[in-house]
Parts: sequence; C-alpha cells; structure tokens
Amino acid sequence: MANPSSPEAPLPVGKVSQLIGGWVDRLGAVWVEGQITQLSRRPGMQFLTLRDVEQDVSLGVTCFRSVVESLGDTLHEGSRVLVHAKPEWYAARGTLSLRATEIRLVGLGELLARLEQLKRRLGGEGLFSADHKKPLPFLPHCVGLVTGRASAAERDVLEVARRRWPQVRFEVRNVLVQGPQAAGQVARAVRELDQHPEVDVIVVARGGGSVEDLLPFSDEELCRTVFAARTPVVSAIGHEPDQPLLDWVADLRAATPTDAAKRVVPEVGEEQARVRQLRDAARRLVADLVRREQAGLAGVRSRPVLAAPHRLLGEREQELDGLRDRARRTLGHRLDRAESDLGHTLARVVALSPAATLERGYAVLQQPDGQVVTDPAQLAEGAALHARVAGGGFELRVDRLPARPQE
Repeated sequence: MANPSSPEAPLPVGKVSQLIGGWVDRLGAVWVEGQITQLSRRPGMQFLTLRDVEQDVSLGVTCFRSVVESLGDTLHEGSRVLVHAKPEWYAARGTLSLRATEIRLVGLGELLARLEQLKRRLGGEGLFSADHKKPLPFLPHCVGLVTGRASAAERDVLEVARRRWPQVRFEVRNVLVQGPQAAGQVARAVRELDQHPEVDVIVVARGGGSVEDLLPFSDEELCRTVFAARTPVVSAIGHEPDQPLLDWVADLRAATPTDAAKRVVPEVGEEQARVRQLRDAARRLVADLVRREQAGLAGVRSRPVLAAPHRLLGEREQELDGLRDRARRTLGHRLDRAESDLGHTLARVVALSPAATLERGYAVLQQPDGQVVTDPAQLAEGAALHARVAGGGFELRVDRLPARPQE
C-alpha cells in the first residue's frame, strides 16, 4: 500500500493509528509462545503479560475469565505457555495487545526436547568442548559471585570460602535466578564481572529447583556469554539430575554452591599441611642426598691413594733410588771396562810406537825436507841428514856411500 501522505498533505494521528489497525487486523490469529511475567485475575477480563523466552520483548494479553479458569491453579507467573490469539490495535492509545482465545501450558516433555535440541546445536558449535575449558587459579584474590539476593546459595558460598581462606575477596552481583528476566540479568552480571580487572574467577550459584525453575540457566544467550568470557566460570546450580546447559558450557561444574566454594578457594589449613609435608619430604630428600654423598666421599677417602698418599711417594722414592743406584753401577761398570780397554789399547800403541823402537837403540834418519831415509840410493855423498834417537836428535853428513852392486 502506497504512502498517501506528503509534507503538503500530512495524515492526522487518528488516520495513522487507523491504518496501523488495518494492517494488524490482516495478520489474523497466531500461536505465540512465551512466559507469563504478570498475571492479574479480575472478575471480568483477565490481563497478563507475555514475555519472549530469549529476548527482552513483552506483549500484553487479554482474555475472558473462562480461558484462564480452564487451567485452574496450574497457570501462574513464570509459566511457559502457548497462546492462540489475534493481535489487536487499540487506536485511541496506540497500543498493541493480543486477544487470547486459548492458552496451553508448555509440557515438561516438550521443554526437555527443546533443551536437548539446543544442547545438540551448541555442542555441535563446540561450546561444550574440553579444549575451551579454562583452568581455575590456585588462589584467587577476588571471586565474582552471581546469585540471588540474600539467598542461601550466597550465604553458603561466602561463609564456606571465607572460612577456608579468610583473605579472599568477593564481587557480588545479586540478580534474579528464576523467571523470564533471570537469564538476561545473569548474562549481564557475567559480562560485567568478566570485564572487572581484579576478578580471577566467576561463580554462578543458585539453590535447587524444578526443571522449569532452572530454565534461565539453559538460556542460549547466557551459554554464549559464559563461553565467550575470558575469566573462568564455575556453574554451581543445586539441581535435579537434568543438568542445565550452563553446566556444560562452564569451565567447571560444582554440585552445590558449597562445593563451588570448596573448589574455588583452597583451605588454609590443608594448604599449610601440604606445605609442611612437602617441606618435610624435601628435607628428607636433601638429608638422604647428603648421606649418600658423605658415604661416597668416605669410600673415596678410604682408598690407599687418598688415605696414605705419602706411602705411594715413598714407594716411588725407593724405586727412584734403586734406578739411580743401578744407573750408577752400570755407568761405573762401563767406565771401568772402557778404562781397561783404553789401557790395553795404550799398551799396544806404546808397544808399536816408533819411540819404543828408538828406546831400543834405533835411529831415524831424515833428509832436510823431513823425508825418512829408507834406502841409501836416496842419498848422495855430502848430503846433510838429521838423526833422531831416543834421547833427542843431531845432524849428520854423508862422507861415503857404499858401492852399488853390479847389475
């Protein structure tokens, strides 16, 4: 339908409201699912507020008293219902509401089936994977706590944690833990604590309840918020065997709020005892090591080389003295043998020496040039000669040569 208005010919408010009413009427009757947040029982028309289970959107619903009375006391605030209604536009006030002709409670089986379907979808996306689980700090300085105001869960967590470690600090965010607005408030509190610079771990705590009471902790927005948090998140929902999806997404699931306090905060007495045990074990290990090293050192010191090192020096000194004496004896023997050989050689030399021959009365005749005369043919009459005898030498002259024999 074309817009019939223009700056020159604007539509009055009543006309616009009338047009909107016409568009709404063409929608016809629809089935709507939601959760009842307000229920006003009156003698005539009944008024209630229906809220989207995943988004922060609400619509007013009106119906005849008989429609509500057909469900008896089973219909109350927080009930999840299916409403067959026709949208109505109240032109005078410009409001939209639903005129219900039938209201059905959503059964537990159907809720569980939807939760199982959401569980499979989130699991397929990896939100439950152990690879994404973050380890809890050993000793958190500040714990973020998301829980109901003045609830038993809050009291249990605070009392148990402070009894175990008095110095632990808390950042508490009180939220609704049941009803249509609970999931959104819990998700906002988790995001706020995740951005807090001092919070080391976040605990989402609630007491027990029925499956319907715990539906906010299976909300898809809350699950994705916890999965995206950088701070480790502990789910501490005291619940029936059917676990809310928050247990699967959280980094750690605790059975109860008290169990969560015990898992998040160490017990000071236990830690002191553990420190003492480790210290005693370390002392025993060091003492054993020292004893082993002392025994090894004593064994080494007992060896002869270290127990009496001078004895080895004495033995080596004796060996050295023996070798020195042997060297001296060997050298003396060799010198004596050499001296004897030298004496014999000298005797032979003396015996064969020309001087010895001279001592026996022989003489050696030499010409002036030193040549020894061995044959008279070497001489001529009147030749000068030098005669060498044992006592010295003297000069001679040849007066006559013997006649030469005839050829």
